[in-house]
Amino acid sequence: MQFLRKFLLPFSLLYGFATLLRNKLFDWKVLPSVAFEKTLVVVGNLNTGGTGKTPMTEFLVKNLQKDRKLAVLSRGYGRQTKGFVLADRHSDAASLGDEPFQIHQKFPEIVVAVDANRRQGVRGILSRFPDVDTILLDDAFQHRYVKPNVAILLTSYGDLYVDDCLLPAGNLRESGRGAKRADFIVVTKCPSQLSDTEKASIAKKIHLLPHQKLFFGTITYANYACNHQGEVSLSSFRGKQVCLVTGIANPKPLVAYLKSQNIDFEHLKFPDHHSFSEDDMAMLHQKACILTTEKDFVRLDKKLRTPCYYLPISVSILDDEAAFIREISGKI
Repeated sequence: MQFLRKFLLPFSLLYGFATLLRNKLFDWKVLPSVAFEKTLVVVGNLNTGGTGKTPMTEFLVKNLQKDRKLAVLSRGYGRQTKGFVLADRHSDAASLGDEPFQIHQKFPEIVVAVDANRRQGVRGILSRFPDVDTILLDDAFQHRYVKPNVAILLTSYGDLYVDDCLLPAGNLRESGRGAKRADFIVVTKCPSQLSDTEKASIAKKIHLLPHQKLFFGTITYANYACNHQGEVSLSSFRGKQVCLVTGIANPKPLVAYLKSQNIDFEHLKFPDHHSFSEDDMAMLHQKACILTTEKDFVRLDKKLRTPCYYLPISVSILDDEAAFIREISGKI
């Protein structure tokens, strides 16, 4: 693997030059970055996948919707539609993409839309819902044609962007210098008992700019699983033939959590946003019980005859969650 990374480094240099030039063209205003009268909050990352962007977006919805008229705009990765699509009662994962559909199901009272062209998407939302005052843009840190009021950059504990290198040798979408555009940097998926010494060490590596704030977050798994019939205690899966199905970028934390709960399972690991084929479904129909992620559940649920449950997760901010919400609210 190390040899392969070294072999790919020249390609990373070319990729880095291309992304640097693109960013400079925006900085020099050669490429236009459009500002809107309404508040735009970008949630994104520098690494490819697996930093918890959608859970963070849901966390923000949950904590901001009381005081703001919110909308969520996503690219809708993996959907079978094109252009601007607004979520409604007829929507599914195929029309919106798995993550936007998940948000729509959880928060049906807010506006959810998808569009690969974020400018067009913002305009589409505001033309239909002029009372919306805040739009959360999920996974749009590199989409610089839209100028955000607040930019939240996520980086995973144990896989910090400062320790990575550019594609294809590494997993960075752009150079770590892009982090300077962030107002808030959140280290996600931290251990719940992260020491002050380790926080200080990470802060030193990230090297915040004067305008930036650093927070540490963790993902909490529920002690129950869900489907449309209701909730089932996670302990009820002990001793059963369980098949864990994942189509996410990094299933390791989920695998570790289930093992800590003394649940034995077979793990079928698929690529992120995997589109389950007829052959996949034929194989899954043979399983006695399927446990999966919420993101995968929205794609599997209507296709499966086998009992299927998902494990809810939630984001929390270590130390002072209220301070994080205050800081975000103060910026918007």
